[in-house]
Amino acid sequence: MDIGGTFTDVALEVGERRFTAKILTTPQAPEEGVLAALRSVTAKAGVEAGQVALIVHGTTLATNALIERKGARTALLTTEGFRDVLEIRHENRFEQYDINMDLPPPLVPRRLRLPIRERIDAHGEVLLPLGELSVARAIEAVAANHVEAVAVGFLHSFTNPDHEHRVGEAVARRLPNVSVTLSCEVSPEMREYERFSTACANAYLQPLISRYIAKLEHELVRAGFHCPLLLMTSGGGITTTETAIRFPVRLVESGPAGGAIFAACIARQHGRDQVVSFDMGGTTAKICLIDKAQPQTARAFEVARIYRFLKGSGLPLRIPVIEMVEIGAGGGSIARIDTLGRIVVGPDSAGSEPGPVCYGRGGKEPTVTDADAALGRIDPTTFSGGKMPLDVAAAQRTLAERIGAPLKLATEHAALGVSEIVDENMANAARVHAIESGKDLQPRTLIAFGGAAPLHAARLAEKLGISRVLVPVNAGVGSAIGLLRAPIAYEVVRGQLMRLGSFEPGLANRLLAGMRAEAEAIVRRAAPAANFAEHRSAFMRYRGQGHEIAVELPVRDFTAADRSAIRELFEAAYRRLYSRAIPGVEIEILSWVVSVSAPSEGHLGAPALEAPSEPKPRSRRPIFDPATGEFREADIYWRGDLAPGARISGPAVIAEDETSTVVSPGFDASIDRFGYIELIRNEA
Repeated sequence: MDIGGTFTDVALEVGERRFTAKILTTPQAPEEGVLAALRSVTAKAGVEAGQVALIVHGTTLATNALIERKGARTALLTTEGFRDVLEIRHENRFEQYDINMDLPPPLVPRRLRLPIRERIDAHGEVLLPLGELSVARAIEAVAANHVEAVAVGFLHSFTNPDHEHRVGEAVARRLPNVSVTLSCEVSPEMREYERFSTACANAYLQPLISRYIAKLEHELVRAGFHCPLLLMTSGGGITTTETAIRFPVRLVESGPAGGAIFAACIARQHGRDQVVSFDMGGTTAKICLIDKAQPQTARAFEVARIYRFLKGSGLPLRIPVIEMVEIGAGGGSIARIDTLGRIVVGPDSAGSEPGPVCYGRGGKEPTVTDADAALGRIDPTTFSGGKMPLDVAAAQRTLAERIGAPLKLATEHAALGVSEIVDENMANAARVHAIESGKDLQPRTLIAFGGAAPLHAARLAEKLGISRVLVPVNAGVGSAIGLLRAPIAYEVVRGQLMRLGSFEPGLANRLLAGMRAEAEAIVRRAAPAANFAEHRSAFMRYRGQGHEIAVELPVRDFTAADRSAIRELFEAAYRRLYSRAIPGVEIEILSWVVSVSAPSEGHLGAPALEAPSEPKPRSRRPIFDPATGEFREADIYWRGDLAPGARISGPAVIAEDETSTVVSPGFDASIDRFGYIELIRNEA
């Protein structure tokens, strides 16, 4: 189950059969929407709650709490003289020429950033012993300010965590009901700003996430679900509720990660080495590059960017994450006219309450879904399986009043303007992401899923020069299906500076063995009998450089002879990125990474024989054609009627319960052997 900003999606697999449901999210009590979706899908499948063997959960709750600043009252206990690290940041300007530039305020206000007298150097040596008096004063200040969560972040604690552990234990003894996060546990790496920011975010989320998970587990048991509950992490693995409560910051981006796993499984199933995942829901659109069935990954990203989604304008989190670009471009994204007379779409969304105008739930602002309905792309009577008829007339009126009248545009042209802007926003985000990653989009296959993606996939592909699009079965709930495909996995990162010229194999082996044991212990809680796979890498650089690159490492004990092998691995990775190596410069390892995973189970469906056919449409209706600027009669097909081998020429719409696929005049559609809709650019 995947809680989004607008809909809560659920996918239930019973043997080789799959049942799905899509329910409006209940933002004030997310578990209510989850339980409603579970009741709906189990009723469809004809199974009892007690028969369900496993529930995997992805949620935007952590992300939304950071964006909306609805987390716990948090304090930071930090090294004396460093309480302002969270505001000093890197002292760089993400918008060079904006004299009114605003920075995101820290999650912890200055009066709750409390100094502790202590100091450890970069080698882990104690320069100044821990001041017990300053610790006691800080803890009393925490108590007096009714703080719910405490983050402890000391300088260089990743080299020697003793002071952080002692302070954490002191807080737990004096204030047992206060959550405690240690930076040496949540992000044990160099760069204090990112480490402190991650620790504060983790502490900020802990009370909220622990209450939510506890309540959800209780309600699931009350509803008859007595199976384990696992949660998706941002890095693409699933983990236990205990780990999620301890490190809730790892749940940020858990839903989008499920979508990337879904697209990677499709790429593997279809033998596609280069794909781009396009997940467009009700609130956001997510784009991820996938090579050889592996999504791009990173170990840091920003959340809650406040300035036109510019890098540097958000809160940095140093956690394992599937790398993707996410923008405020979903079906519920609100359209308006700005002070320069331009149509602007998003990033704010109508969400599920009140939702788009056409939902008839009190929405007043025009949205992307309203534009799609006005353009004829959505059948108002079969939307959401007919459970939510759309008021197209209301959508047209709002578009005419809010967009058309100020710009002197006809209603259909106002709707087209909204659609074109959101498509161009997504295309531009994809272009920038590909350029930053050194990748080319044109030879890739676009895999479209999420409630709104199939409506916009063909137009997005046209803008990006992509000639092939896949819309999988159950595309409307793709992220939920991805959760069922994700492996049980956990990644551990440790900062340990080691110069390659003085490589210490014994130290490296002990460090990696300890990391393996920590990761395996967490994975074993969810998969006690599994055979585990281990993956190792290191972040390395030439000495004197400011940033490092990821280098794959062999999974075995190292010897002194491995010094040259590791050098070769680094230089090969460096050449792939920069087309050269730098001779005569010392190489150093900054951080070590160990990931342990259990094999994932399940399937995406068995192939069937394709029998070429030209199916008959169920109906016809006018759909607006951007190329001609006019409405054009188009065939409407129901996806369940189409067998593998069926071929359809655009313009057409292929409708289903959870979404609709628009086949533009520039594409022809066919149903492949897995039942997926394949759009291929035609020669015309």
